[in-house]
Amino acid sequence: MTAHSRLGVIEDLVAHRWVDPNDGQQKGIKIDRIEIADTLEGREAELVRACHGDKHICVVHDSFTREALGGRLLDALRRDGLTVSEYVWNKPKVELGAIRKLSEATADAEVLIAVGSGSVSDGCKYATFEDGREYSVFATSPMNAYTTPTASLSVDGFKKSITCHFAKGVFFDLGVIAKCPPRLVSAAFADVVCRTTAQSDWLLMHLLYDTPYSETAYTLLAYDEDDMIALAPKLLEGDFEALARLVRVSAIMGSSTSFTGTTHVGSMAEHMISHCIDMFAGSQHPGTSHGEQVGVASLTMSRLQNETIALDAPPELKPTVIPVEQLAKRYGEAMARTMAEETEKKAFDEEGAARMNDKLRREWPQIKSRLAAVTRPFDELHNAMAAAGCQLTAADLGLPAELYRQYVGDARFIRDRFSMLDLADDSGRLEPFLATVN
Repeated sequence: MTAHSRLGVIEDLVAHRWVDPNDGQQKGIKIDRIEIADTLEGREAELVRACHGDKHICVVHDSFTREALGGRLLDALRRDGLTVSEYVWNKPKVELGAIRKLSEATADAEVLIAVGSGSVSDGCKYATFEDGREYSVFATSPMNAYTTPTASLSVDGFKKSITCHFAKGVFFDLGVIAKCPPRLVSAAFADVVCRTTAQSDWLLMHLLYDTPYSETAYTLLAYDEDDMIALAPKLLEGDFEALARLVRVSAIMGSSTSFTGTTHVGSMAEHMISHCIDMFAGSQHPGTSHGEQVGVASLTMSRLQNETIALDAPPELKPTVIPVEQLAKRYGEAMARTMAEETEKKAFDEEGAARMNDKLRREWPQIKSRLAAVTRPFDELHNAMAAAGCQLTAADLGLPAELYRQYVGDARFIRDRFSMLDLADDSGRLEPFLATVN
């Protein structure tokens, strides 16, 4: 039986009847319907009606996703007698001004249906959250953004993950996804294999600070992750089995905040590095996507994490140094102040460093063991990403190595999330590590 016909776990999650083996509790996700099928052709209206009834629909797509699926969707909904309008959002940007224009242009509709694209989906997500409307998504790539309740929004140049609401329905037509540009498939794969680096960082923060941490999403991801990685060489061939595994992992990764209330499950230092590229590269930005950048950053973090876990003796921490003047020179005084405020929430003073060093000396073997259990070996991650056609280095992204190293080093300052970057920097290990990054 194929992965895409074996949807019991996702069906149970949608119905809120999946039993979490970690605590024996029934759990679910806040999405009314998720469909993953070889084809959804002929079922479009049925799926939309199941989520939204006879409400006035506006189909939102860009020119590319209109050709891939949006035109077919419009025709199907009109044939079924639904009230349907269309908004072609050319060059969509998830910025407040652009989203306000989207809201105004679609004001007559009760429901927005996003067709593909991370920007289109996030834009519809934020717009409908702001004005109290519903939305659903028809995917055109296997990315995980479709099932998240968050939108990655640019506010005054600062990349923020804004909690909005979940889609009512998320629909994956594998026939459509198999025809999407190979680059999008590779980027989607790169964006979800960061599970290993995100989990290692989140668990590290939990072990050091006793902050909340949950295994629930990782238990769900484990159903398919090993097979997804094993099938990586078949992804670019359009193999439905390989794509179905990727889609299942993406859908669960995206919806994981249902169990945690936080994006920590799949977004830690590797995402912070990607955000730095988007926030600060400006004219030097290579035009790469979020997933592509996260993939390269995941490899960077994987190597740092694996090297740290291999240490016999624990890192020796010193008080945190926030290079405000250097940050101001690079990014402006206002941005430097914001970064300093975020970092101060997790910074060590003399007393804090001493306390943490004592903890590390006492518990390092146990900490290492816990981290090793959730961290994939670097070579395994690297080989799987290479097989899936992912970018592997800053040069592959089209970003100068020196600039990429700068963003890796500065990523710890943009969020209050403690990660292996913080442990390495506060122990004097980050600078020599950066010298080896390419």
